[in-house]
Order: sequence, then C-alpha cells, then structure tokens
Amino acid sequence: MSKQYFGTDGIRGRVGESVINPEFVMKLGYAAGRVLASHEHLPQGKRPTVLIGKDTRISGYMLEASLEAGLSAAGVDVLLTGPMPTPAVAYLTRALRAQAGIVISASHNPYYDNGIKFFSAQGSKLPDELEFAIEAELGKPMQVMDSANLGKARRVDDAAGRYIEFCKSTFPARLDLRGLKIVLDCAHGATYHVAPPVFHELGAEVIAIGNQPDGLNINENVGSTHPQALQKAVVGHQADLGIAFDGDGDRVMMVDGSGNLLDGDQLLYIIAMGLYAKGKLKGGVAGTLMTNLALEHALQKHQIPFGRAKVGDRYVLELLQSKNWKLGGENSGHILTLDKHSSGDAIIAALQVLHSLRESGKTLQQLGESLVLYPQVLINVTTQQKLDLNQVAVQEAVKQAETILNGQGRVLLRASGTEPKIRVMVEGLDKALVQAQAEQLAAVIRQLAA
Repeated sequence: MSKQYFGTDGIRGRVGESVINPEFVMKLGYAAGRVLASHEHLPQGKRPTVLIGKDTRISGYMLEASLEAGLSAAGVDVLLTGPMPTPAVAYLTRALRAQAGIVISASHNPYYDNGIKFFSAQGSKLPDELEFAIEAELGKPMQVMDSANLGKARRVDDAAGRYIEFCKSTFPARLDLRGLKIVLDCAHGATYHVAPPVFHELGAEVIAIGNQPDGLNINENVGSTHPQALQKAVVGHQADLGIAFDGDGDRVMMVDGSGNLLDGDQLLYIIAMGLYAKGKLKGGVAGTLMTNLALEHALQKHQIPFGRAKVGDRYVLELLQSKNWKLGGENSGHILTLDKHSSGDAIIAALQVLHSLRESGKTLQQLGESLVLYPQVLINVTTQQKLDLNQVAVQEAVKQAETILNGQGRVLLRASGTEPKIRVMVEGLDKALVQAQAEQLAAVIRQLAA
C-alpha cells in the first residue's frame, strides 16, 4: 500500500499549495498528536511531548504556528527550538525525552518549498506503520480536546548550546583543530548559528559565509548544492579547507586547500579508512544505488564489505541496522555515523573527516586523492507527468546504453522522491562514452515525458 502524503523524506511541496499550507499542516499536527497519544505508553495524566525545529525559510513561522495549534488541540505539549539543523532536532528529541520530533524544512530546495519531517523518540525516522496511521487519522474530522486537556507550548532556550556541545563531544578530546583555517558555508540555513561555534571552539580559525539568512536566500547559490561559492572562498582566503552544508544541515561537501571538491563518496571513504586504520570500523560500509563504483572497488581491495541501499538516507539507515554496521552514506553528502548519532549529521560527518585528517597527519587534498572517482554523469529531467520507467521504450534505451558500455559501467534511472524529476545516471571508465550515453538516455526520457 502506498502513502498518500509521505514521501521518502516526510511531506514536502510548494508553500501555499495542496499540503504545505496552514490548514493542512494544522490537521497534520492534530493527526500526529492523536497517533502519538494512542501509541505512547505514558504515566497516567502525562501528556505526550513533541519537539519542533525549523530551518530559516520565511514560511517556517507560519507552519510552526500551524503545527503547534494542531498538536495542542490533540492534547500534546510542544517544545519549540526555533531554527535548528534537522539532526539537531533528532538529538534534542532524544535528549529531552520527547515522544517525537518534527522538522519544518525542505532541505536543499529553494525557499518557496517547505516540508515536514518526523523523528521518533529514538531520534530516527518514523517507521512506516506510524506514517500510515497518521495518514489514516488525517481522513477523520478534528475534535479539539476540552480546555483542561489542551497541550502547552514553551521555547527551549538552550537548544543551540546543547547541540553545539553534543557535536563537539563526537571529536576526540585529545585532538583539536588548532592551526587549521576553515571556511564554513552555512547555505543561509539552519547551521548558520551553530556550525561556526563548533569548529571555532575546537580551535580552528573559522571564516563563515552563507551565514546571513533572511528567509528568502536559503540555498541560493551557496551551500552543498552550490559549492562554487565555497571553492572561491577557500582559494581567496588561502584556507586549508572548506565545508559546505545544505539548508537543514544533514548534507555536507568539502573543499581542499586547492579548491577541489570532495563529494559524499570521497568523504565516506576517508572516514572509513580512518576507522579501518585504527581497527575501529565495525562491519562494512553502506552506500546507495548512486554510490560511485570506485568506492565499492576501493573498499573491496581492503576486504571491507559494501552494500547498496535505495536512494535516501532512511534506506541507508535500514541497511546499516539490518547488518549491524555503523557507517554509510550517499554521494549527495548524507553521511551516517551511527556510533556518533542516530541520524545523518553534516557537522558530525565533517568532524569525522577532520578526525581522520588529524590522525593521519595528511592534508585534505592528500586524503581526497586516495579515491579517484569514475566518471559519473547525472542528468535531472523535469517531468510534467508520472513516467513508467518499466515501459518497453525506456528499458530498450537502457539496454542499448549498457551494451555500448560493454560491462565497463552502470546505468541507473530513478524517479526523485522529492521533486517531479527523473534522475538519469551513467558511470564508467570512459568519460566521453559516459557523457554521450547519459545525454542519449535523457533525450529519450524527455521525449516520453513530454
């Protein structure tokens, strides 16, 4: 059974349209509150508590108020953190013993989009059965609790400080970042007020960019999806390295001192090899269908197991949990270090890369050169209607591309879980051949989706 509202990463859409509007979000808060009240085994007379955080989009004020109203109507107490990274909400949900956490964010999308993500009391994504239960509750009329049983709301004044200390605790106390000049690109998003103190308090000289959010500039030509600003700043400031986050702080990209970009696959490899060198890599490493083949081959050389999950950090998490592994991620920069945090966390992932850097005595450029990625071309094709990727015309085009690659590469087509796009990915050893086949497949998709 498919879900009506929940996608791979919560509920997302354009502000003011079918689901991201005050009326629907209030009902969503009410439905979530009702489900939590019925599923949580709390002492008699104790109300469930839900923690709400958000990124820096202007629509966050409106949606926060709507969620608060719906939850209160269902008899649920609310804790409000204000702008905080998504992984911070996961951590604070656990730390403050809330029954659930909610993040108002559309991650790397433009300001005019927004979304609602949920975390369980353990700081992980909600299981499918609870998402189905919330959707079922959405179909029922709201029945406001009597006044004596309405939920209360309060601000968590020390949320930022708590999270900063948590991030710092994941970096070894015997090490520091003194002598490093680091540029941080906060994407005008939720990390703007927490990431700079983390790295500064660990000893680094910090230069922050993308740290002046105005509600409209989140992810605009900055952050992990637009790393050119960081590359320019690192070279211009003659910094040792740069770190770029996305709008809600769960994706990370890094730039070495020469301005070379390191994606999630390369960062994942650096962390893995740092742990492997110390005999602390627990099990294998999880990637996704989009993970570069070079990472898989490099891990195999060290006899490190590797597994591929569907695209999406929740599926990487499921694979890690099923195998009892601790490290996994996506080339987009979602990196999970389950020995440090229950959720993918961009700040913590960057700190683990810097841990490897400090332990090895090498520069980020030297560590990055240890994994040379195979040429990989990704083309996003915008579609106006849902396209069946199993139809004969699509599959014939894929087979033709695979025949031309002659066993020296991979082809992957998938529908985006968050946007009306088909992602066309081709990788292999021959860059020109890979580019040509990706463009040919994209042209076929465009024609069929027209």
